[in-house]
Amino acid sequence: MDELVHKAIQDEYPDDFAWCYGCGRLNEEGHHFRTGWQGEKTVTIYSPEAKHMALPGFVYGGIVASLIDCHGTGSASLALHRKNGHEVGDGGEPPRFVTASLNVEFVKPTPQGVALKAVGTVTEIHPKKFKVETEVYANDVLCARGEVVAVVMPSTFLKKD
Repeated sequence: MDELVHKAIQDEYPDDFAWCYGCGRLNEEGHHFRTGWQGEKTVTIYSPEAKHMALPGFVYGGIVASLIDCHGTGSASLALHRKNGHEVGDGGEPPRFVTASLNVEFVKPTPQGVALKAVGTVTEIHPKKFKVETEVYANDVLCARGEVVAVVMPSTFLKKD
């Protein structure tokens, strides 16, 4: 898979909110998931490392769940950012979401050594709560699907000096 996400919402998060283990660009140990638009769908491309193994030849399910989780919150951020009249890279600060619920269904074993593609659809939008359905593919084969209910990050998450 030669696809890349060129304009990712995570690249626009302010530094204080760019530390997530899954999608934080400033977390040196993290996965650095990057979510962008592909038409009206959202997409994240990720290549698990060998250490992300469940057993030889297969990816650990926790990595797949993390991918669905961060893809869901990133997709919600993209959708609200667009609803607010912005696109990634236009200088507008995107909203930040956190996960209220995460449901994952593993459809087929996820093979090691191939890029994974998470494709999301924002299915429900409320002022502070978004529902995102995601499918994860390896070599165009559906391996997992999930649903994230993402909420706008509450102000209580903000660092207090």
